[in-house]
Amino acid sequence: MIFAILIYGSEADYAADVSVEENDALMNRHWDLRRALSAEDRLGPVVRLRPNAVRTVRRYKDRRFVTDGPFTETKEQLMGIYVVDYPTIEDVDAAIDQLDFPGGVFEVRPLDHYEPGQLPAEVPARYR
Repeated sequence: MIFAILIYGSEADYAADVSVEENDALMNRHWDLRRALSAEDRLGPVVRLRPNAVRTVRRYKDRRFVTDGPFTETKEQLMGIYVVDYPTIEDVDAAIDQLDFPGGVFEVRPLDHYEPGQLPAEVPARYR
């Protein structure tokens, strides 16, 4: 089953509380996870969102509202996304253990539909 791991945290807290060495160790854990998942053909897109580059668009009736963010009242913001293929939602915990950082919050959501961006020559059996 395909899952999205949504990574939340405070960019400001992370920048203030995590040393260069701790950041390097975390990034190495990310690379280790990506290598392992890629070798097992279970890794989809991985996205690191840029901090402080937020635009929210809402539509209400016939009006469109655009807000530039981030919103200061929000302590945590979406920092990144992993799309992974695991047999069960419980199996995703091993990945989260490698991604974890001080103050990090992880939301795991099964995906109903997934298109990797380009069509393979043949549709994999797991998607039929």
